Amino acid sequence: MKPNSKNQQRDNFNKILKYSGLSFQIFAVIGVGTWFGWFLDQKTQMAFPLWLLVFVFLSTIAAFYHLFVSIKNDDSEDNP
Repeated sequence: MKPNSKNQQRDNFNKILKYSGLSFQIFAVIGVGTWFGWFLDQKTQMAFPLWLLVFVFLSTIAAFYHLFVSIKNDDSEDNP
């Protein structure tokens, strides 16, 4: 094997690990936002789950914004 292909394999493996980690971060951010909205709805005892919907929406936007910034930074590092 060429030394370059070994470096390429290592880089590909590192990207796989990075994006796997990002998937768990997205899951965690949306999960915490959902839990917090549910918690506020339980405390306020509202009939309509307003806080749950608000925090699910906001946490989803925050998680995908973080994903977008991360992908954008990867593209700028690959293309100097």
